[in-house]
Parts: sequence; structure tokens; C-alpha cells
Amino acid sequence: MAQQVLESVRAKYGAVAESGLSSKDAGVKAVAEAFGYTAEELRSIPAGANMGLSCGNPTATAHIQPGEVVVDLGSGGGLDVFLAAKMVGSEGRAIGIDMTPAMIERARANAEAGEYGNVEFYLSTIDRIPLPDASVDCVISNCVLNLAPDKPAVFREIARVLKPGGRVAVSDIALKHELPEAVAESMAAYVGCIAGALRMEEYRAGLLAAGFEHVEIVDSGKDLNAYSKVENQSGCCSPAMDSGDPLKVIAEPCCTSASNPADSLHEELKTLLAQYDINAAAASVKVYAIKSRTNAKN
Repeated sequence: MAQQVLESVRAKYGAVAESGLSSKDAGVKAVAEAFGYTAEELRSIPAGANMGLSCGNPTATAHIQPGEVVVDLGSGGGLDVFLAAKMVGSEGRAIGIDMTPAMIERARANAEAGEYGNVEFYLSTIDRIPLPDASVDCVISNCVLNLAPDKPAVFREIARVLKPGGRVAVSDIALKHELPEAVAESMAAYVGCIAGALRMEEYRAGLLAAGFEHVEIVDSGKDLNAYSKVENQSGCCSPAMDSGDPLKVIAEPCCTSASNPADSLHEELKTLLAQYDINAAAASVKVYAIKSRTNAKN
């Protein structure tokens, strides 16, 4: 099952990477701004680094300092890596990890176009980060940890690569309460960052178990319906909902491939948002944690 999830996620995000979506598209730009990026930040990096996949802006709250090593898990086209690269300066490094070859290719092309000399991108799943123990000052991520099938393994890997006292600053989706069964079991909802999300208390417990302390998970209050601003999706059928109960699914999802495969992920997100009150069950959250200097698990 875990391999099926990984392949589904890789296929959908690969299609997005191969699309022409960028900050030049009004809808894509609107999604990024809705989740906390400024117009100035978006202008400062290659347009192709942003594909409308964010649920926050982790670089805005990570307190990144010159000379640090920052790692972005699920780095996509490099949006947060490029912003972090400016913050760490020439003496620091900003490293992106992504499991989708097309995303790595797009990110490296963006880095070359932008002449970034302090960034690196590695092809890998985030439960096997290809970096040495205790080599990183800060780990960031943006709407990606919810996609990992084995989240405890990801938390342990983050703890392993962080230096003692190193920090986590993540934007993610977390659940306020359990999802309806049909939504929880929907692959479209999983790839769309909903079905794989943890309950907030589970998220906190997982980080504590991995050796973190001072764990905070804060509901950002952002409207997840912002994803519907990405335009030009073709039609797709979806779970039917009980109009009297926005959390009750009365039919299984029946989405098929989009007429334009490159738009399929945004299409499925738009479909879910049209049929399901996602804000009632899920939230865009800011996650903060510090790796313990003593008694660390890694």
C-alpha cells in the first residue's frame, strides 16, 4: 500500500512539474500569496519555482540566519529553497529533497537560470534523507509531510540530520478531527494532501517520540479553499456529499485522468474543495520543534 501511495504521489506531482504552471499564472500566484508569500518574494525567485502547491510560507517563520544549512523536504520546483538561499547567503547552503525526478529536473533548471551557487537538490524520499547525521541547522517543509506513508520514519530522519538544538519550521495540513471513511480512503484526497494528514495531537506526539521538544502546532487560520484559485482545470467527477452534512460522503470518488494530465492534481484539489468543506476537518498549520540537546533519539 505504501508503495502504491508513493507511486500515485510521484505521478501526480511529476505531471505538475512537467506543466507550465508558474507565478506567471494569476491563479498560481494567488495561491502562494494566500498562504503567506509576498509579491516581492515571488518576484525575487524564478517564476517556475512556484506551482501553486503551498499551504504556508515556512521561510517566513524559520528564523534562518546567514551561514546556516537549511534543508527543504519535498522541495518541488525550489520555491522555499531559493528563498532560504538568499537568507543563508554565500557561506550557507540551501538543500532540496524531492522524490519526483521531474521536480528535481525543474528545480535544477530554475537554479541554473537564477545562477544560485549555494543550492543543491537531491532525488530521494524524505524518510531516507541523503545527508550526514547532525549536519543541518534547520529543516523546513511545505505541505509535504502529510504525503509521507511512514511519518514516524520521517520524524526520525529529521531528528537524525539536525544538529542538537536544530529546529523544524514546517507548513503542513493537519486534521482537527477524523475524516469520513470514504474521504480518508480516497487516493485523490491523499494526493491532494488531505487523507494522509495527521491529527494535530498525533503530529505532536510523533515529533516528541522522535526526540524533539518545545513542539508547537498552530492553526494558521488560512482558508484552504485558496487552492481553487488555480485556473483552467477541466471537469472531473468527485465524491457526492450530503447537503445537510458537509462531512458526510454519500458516494465514492470517481475521478479519472484529466483531459490535460498536467492539470490533474489541481483539478482533483478543486473537485474536493467544490464538494467538501475541507476547512471543517482540516487546517493549514505551522509546526515548530527543537531537537533536544540531551537524550535525543538520534
